[in-house]
Amino acid sequence: MTEETRLREQICLLAKSLFDRGLTHGSTGNISARTPDGGLLVSPTGTSFGRLDPARLSRFDAAGQHVGGDAPTKEMPLHTAFYDTRAQAGAVVHLHSTHSVAWSMMPEVDEDDFLPPLTPYAIMQLGRVKLLPFFLPGDPAMGAAVRGLAGRRSAVMLANHGPVVAGKDAEAACNAVEELEATAKLAILMRGIDARQLSDAQVRAVVTKFDVDWDT
Repeated sequence: MTEETRLREQICLLAKSLFDRGLTHGSTGNISARTPDGGLLVSPTGTSFGRLDPARLSRFDAAGQHVGGDAPTKEMPLHTAFYDTRAQAGAVVHLHSTHSVAWSMMPEVDEDDFLPPLTPYAIMQLGRVKLLPFFLPGDPAMGAAVRGLAGRRSAVMLANHGPVVAGKDAEAACNAVEELEATAKLAILMRGIDARQLSDAQVRAVVTKFDVDWDT
């Protein structure tokens, strides 16, 4: 089995796991990952995370040309924006996860720091998450907004739409987007309660110990 074949199967396995646990639904969500030769494998447009076919993933070469598989997701500008601005990005995943979308609608949410500091794990895996404004689905302006961050964030939240997370590989990106959704769920559960969040000193300790890119 080649490295690319293993990657194709891993993408579909991870996507199905997200779908089966309700983290995205219907034909929502998209995922991409770098291939060993510098190209991309991307989930096709209009497909369900629960039923991706490894052989039909969209294939791009290292020059960004579509060279095989089905037509890619219409959210390609989001994916390419992360790859072009974050050299360490090996995968990007975008979900329509319920709690993170709900949290994006709350009036008290900080646009520069979308998730409250409730646990260390979101800090470790995501750093600060930027809340972006609402865009029409497929609007290239979403990619332009990510490019405007100049690689300073590994995760963004599209208001009323869903999270987009870049990771070093497909598994890391999926783990991180799950942590984003879980933290948003916690924030909603704690809304209106004087919950004990992590203190500034505790946040700083996590940032320092795990070398989190936090101050940009």
